[in-house]
Amino acid sequence: MPRIVIDTKHCKGCRLCVTFCPKKILKMSPIISTRGITPVEVTDETMCSGCLNCVVICPDTAIEIIAGDGSEKPEA
Repeated sequence: MPRIVIDTKHCKGCRLCVTFCPKKILKMSPIISTRGITPVEVTDETMCSGCLNCVVICPDTAIEIIAGDGSEKPEA
């Protein structure tokens, strides 16, 4: 099962990943960061198909998908 890693220090809260996730497992956090933004968070990682849409669409490269075996998946 893939693991989603979100770098909240780089996420600017643009919501592109939320929009483009086919499984709708990403949402905006209710917590405002020290930078004054609401970063993205994962609702149900077990539903992730590893499609990499979120990784590709993120303008700040703040999302990484780790394969179930622990190795990084190649970016599309």
